Amino acid sequence: MPVPDLSKTLYTAVLSDVLDSLGHRHQAMHSAIRPLDPEIPLFGRVRTGLFEPRDGERPGEHPYDIEIALIDDLKPGDVAVLACGLSPETIVPWGELLTTAARARGAVGAVTDGLVRDARTIARMRFPVFHGGYRPIDSKGRGKMVARDTEVACAGVTVRSGDLVFGDQDGVVIIPQAISETVLSRAMEKIGSENITRTELQAGVTLAQVYARYGTL
Repeated sequence: MPVPDLSKTLYTAVLSDVLDSLGHRHQAMHSAIRPLDPEIPLFGRVRTGLFEPRDGERPGEHPYDIEIALIDDLKPGDVAVLACGLSPETIVPWGELLTTAARARGAVGAVTDGLVRDARTIARMRFPVFHGGYRPIDSKGRGKMVARDTEVACAGVTVRSGDLVFGDQDGVVIIPQAISETVLSRAMEKIGSENITRTELQAGVTLAQVYARYGTL
């Protein structure tokens, strides 16, 4: 099912509020996860990859086999979500060439709680990437993707392939697949309510009055 293009309409705060209201209170990733370019929002369907640290290369082990398979299998609207255990120093799973390959497959972004490199080149490509920091090292011998399309914990959130992911300057939110239609519908309703609230506040109506009327802050 195609993902509707709501990247210019939605925002993480309203999605987080709706998820809270549905009892899903742990869907926003750790605050360390930041956008490469805060002006470019990210919205798409999740494809997960799980990384493990390595202390050197292992004989006979292909360093990139599962990672290559995931990237080559990306579909239009997909977002690669790469779980590295918030490893701040050793795992750098994303760079320019993966960006080029992912974009050629129709993917619309990447999220990782690991690090990225080639940041300047990726920024020029205007491909949204959310990450835990920068470092120029290769992942080979330091980290390896050991599974794809499996349940992962990325930056404190449980993520599964098929979930939706939205990112903007405020952070990254994961929308579980089972409730995605409800979340998107309620988010659009809440945005409409917030727009009315904003208009009345600009006209001089007090915050207490508009909150009593619409229940929106």
